[in-house]
Amino acid sequence: MTEQVASYRRILRTSSIIGGASTINIIIGVLRIKVLAILLGPAGLGLVSLFTGVMGTASAVASLGIGTVGTRQVAEANAQDNAHALAVTRRAMFWGMLLLAIAGASVVWSFREVLAARILGSREYSMTVGWLALGVAFSVVGASQGALIQGMRRIGDLARLSVYGSILNTVLGIALIWRWGSAALWAYVIIGPAISFLLGYFYVSRLPKIHSDSAAFQEITEQWRILIRLGVPFVGAGLMQSLVSLWIRVSVDHTLGVDALGHFQAAWTISMQYVGFVLAAMGADYYPRLTGVIGDRIAASRLVNEQTEVALLLSAPIFIAMMGLAPWVIEMLYTPAFAAATVVLRWQILGDVLKVASWPLGFVILAAGAGKTFFWTETSCLMLMGTLIAVFAPIVGLQITGIGFLACYAFLLPVVYVLARRRIQFVWSSMVVRLLTLTFGLTAMVALVSTYTRWGALLAMVFATALSIYTFGRLTDMSDIGGLAGRIGSLARKMTQKSGEKHD
Repeated sequence: MTEQVASYRRILRTSSIIGGASTINIIIGVLRIKVLAILLGPAGLGLVSLFTGVMGTASAVASLGIGTVGTRQVAEANAQDNAHALAVTRRAMFWGMLLLAIAGASVVWSFREVLAARILGSREYSMTVGWLALGVAFSVVGASQGALIQGMRRIGDLARLSVYGSILNTVLGIALIWRWGSAALWAYVIIGPAISFLLGYFYVSRLPKIHSDSAAFQEITEQWRILIRLGVPFVGAGLMQSLVSLWIRVSVDHTLGVDALGHFQAAWTISMQYVGFVLAAMGADYYPRLTGVIGDRIAASRLVNEQTEVALLLSAPIFIAMMGLAPWVIEMLYTPAFAAATVVLRWQILGDVLKVASWPLGFVILAAGAGKTFFWTETSCLMLMGTLIAVFAPIVGLQITGIGFLACYAFLLPVVYVLARRRIQFVWSSMVVRLLTLTFGLTAMVALVSTYTRWGALLAMVFATALSIYTFGRLTDMSDIGGLAGRIGSLARKMTQKSGEKHD
């Protein structure tokens, strides 16, 4: 087995595990969203998004980016098989994140009235914001747990943590809303981080014990300095993401009304979920792997191309099918009252194509520890989206939220490509270029046909089916899978050979 085949197999294995977990989460999320839409309506979902935005922003600030940087530090020590360095990093992350969780929760509690008045529009929500402080604490500690599990490449544990958390969050959250209605929205928002924290504690306790010399306080302090120095730019980017997300929601709420905010949140949730299995797989294994080889430009470039190709192959049929079936998906997941979200979702799907292509390149910046570069690229992209929405929402209406999302990634993709080229002399393979062009072109075509005719859904299913057959054949070919799957893949390749495809 060649090194490249082994690498493709590893990517597919990770994608299958994390993708399977994400698929389960999507199914569970469909149930949760459907029930919430019925119980709360667009206005209730809009309020949930504001609560979540407040908690997410505070958590991003309080964590100081140590979750992201911690993954890199743990992965680096693990790749070097340095038990002592791994022990120091683990201990530093534990105590550091515990202190940050307490500090973050205390600040949110202290400023609960100000946050309620400025963001939620009324001081009567001050006690609700106060309760969100618990969610902040759980989120910060949970980020440390997730970073440790991810850095150790415990892919199975990550998948189980995700699925079990989603199940418990859905069951308990819906029970709360069913029993107490909108009065329990604050509990619904914080129960997710609380469950993730408890499950994270269980899986971290099962990690292999590290046998090394005791970590001196000076070593832990030095590790804190490294984590904070590298983490501050990342927390800046995370803070900007949370702030812009909150800014967008507040702008939509104030300009177009709370119902429009609910429509935007509906489209946003679907957009984040259906492509989540591909992006989650990148974060689970690709990021730690890339960190281990970032010093080898050839190996790093090859890994980026492999990950991008697999990501596009897996997501292309979904993009096209979702584009054509968007109205039915919206109605199925929510209610007919959310029909206005369809146009937003279609713009976001186009943006998601570029997002999937840009993510593997963005991880090059993360793996290299280039915090300032990461901050400025993310901030520029997000500010572009937020500005477009804030300025043009009164003129264009709700669909500007989707257009802004597309513009964000149309700007980000060439930027991260240039940065990756400078960092590791990266160049897209011809296969990746063809896949990206084909995927975006077919998705845009389906969007146009769906908008102006009644044949969009049929065309989408034809294109999605053809691409699914090609994807299966290509994946089995490049990963050299045998058995029944290999024979089916060989048949799939024969069915698509007439297209003139030439494999690299």
